[in-house]
Amino acid sequence: MGSSTLLTAWHVAAAVLFVLIVRTAILRKRRGPMPPGPSGWPIIGNALDVPTAHSWKAFAKWGEQWGDLMSIVLLGQPMVIINSYKHAYELLEKRSALYSDRPHMIMAGEIVGWDQILVLQRYGSQFREYRRLMARVLGSRKSVEAFTPVIEEQTSQLLVRLLREPKSDLPSQIRKMTGAIVLMISYGYQPQEEDDPLIKMAEEATEQAAEVAQPGAFLVDVFPFLRYVPSWFPGAGWKRKGEAYRENMNQMSAVPHQFVKNQMAAGTAIPSFTSAMLADNPSPEEEYRIQMSAASIYSGGADTTVSAELTFILAMGLWPAVQRKAQAELDDVVGHDRLPTYADVAQMPYLNAVYLEILRWNQVVPLGVPHAILDDDVYEGYLIPKGSIVCVNQWKILHDPEIYNDPFTFNPERFLPGPNGKQPEMDPRKIAFGFGRRICPGVHLAEVSVLTVAAMMLSVFNISNPQNKDGIPLHPGNAEYTGGTISHPSPFTCDIAPRSAKAKALILAAARA
Repeated sequence: MGSSTLLTAWHVAAAVLFVLIVRTAILRKRRGPMPPGPSGWPIIGNALDVPTAHSWKAFAKWGEQWGDLMSIVLLGQPMVIINSYKHAYELLEKRSALYSDRPHMIMAGEIVGWDQILVLQRYGSQFREYRRLMARVLGSRKSVEAFTPVIEEQTSQLLVRLLREPKSDLPSQIRKMTGAIVLMISYGYQPQEEDDPLIKMAEEATEQAAEVAQPGAFLVDVFPFLRYVPSWFPGAGWKRKGEAYRENMNQMSAVPHQFVKNQMAAGTAIPSFTSAMLADNPSPEEEYRIQMSAASIYSGGADTTVSAELTFILAMGLWPAVQRKAQAELDDVVGHDRLPTYADVAQMPYLNAVYLEILRWNQVVPLGVPHAILDDDVYEGYLIPKGSIVCVNQWKILHDPEIYNDPFTFNPERFLPGPNGKQPEMDPRKIAFGFGRRICPGVHLAEVSVLTVAAMMLSVFNISNPQNKDGIPLHPGNAEYTGGTISHPSPFTCDIAPRSAKAKALILAAARA
């Protein structure tokens, strides 16, 4: 390495140290104390204290000492962690105008481009326009129910694949079904049965998004001036990675959008969000918003719903009594001569309670998606500085024994009225889909999708014998979930077998339809 390169590297290191010192000084001069939290090291703060996986469990443990509203500092960046529903509601709901921004994420946003997708978009007029566009197809349960034929068709094809290959890769099968649903809704695109390029594209892009969106995962998010480091510079592998990820993100939004335009020109387009929006002859700026709104639907539903549906399958294997009770309800409402539809679900309070418990038992996004505060705020005597990252520990709230009795047990009956005037426990939808103006726009699509899968699978299959990837039987005490922004059940297998000869015949009839 030449002397000039060494000198430049020294300058970068000196600049980093200077910024850290200045940030620390600024924080100390702010009015009032920040919420309490573990003391960190000089300059770097708590950067070495936060685990790289399952940080929500560490934050919950810290909360036992520091309280339900606590803070840490990561390389000069203040982060507030909310461990209770009360504080989450008071700040993110009641003061939503102040707490609806997203962190300025250089890596995920400026470099990779995910700030053009709704989930990471900064708060402002463009964010509101994206929400308005998406509300036209996802804004209510009634609007989403227009897509139930697509959801039911793709779910019936899942049943066929599971009948033919009961030992197949479950996550792959669920991703195929979920990918097909969101592609049909967003673009009217019918994916190939095997190795569809658009489904692969979405999987790859969303995995990369989860990697780059973790707070503090890349130094450039702490020191924005590093974004000017050229990609050839020694140690700038992160920059080359970001550029490659950006190309993938661009392809994910542009390729299916162009597909719709081609189909519309040929007169063969299947009705979808994109075709409906393009029919209004939008300006180039409006068309770009349509393109990125569709990509938001496409990417947002491609992984989160997969996690919830895998949790459903795992929970049915771990709690067979719950499975049998849901099947008995299905048999009473639907009988044995047809597959259920989503319309039947309204008559199934227990199955609806199973869905709520899926949301609660293991949170798909345990820390939510980080918020950022637009200006200084004082709450209960504590300062929350402008630009602070604000994370709600949704996993902790959904396992709070003061809200949910025996919270680590999968018990759908907690959401049903009981004897002696017993009231249902708190609806987890108030927590699991986020807060305020940042609530997930796909809440209704997730509900219709997961309930349809649950009803159709349990009507014809028994799910049993869950095992981890090493063949060790799973039980409620050893079932594990992955870390990361989106949490999935750790790889597992289970036996999925038809409940009867008639159930098998119903699946085969769906294959011929």
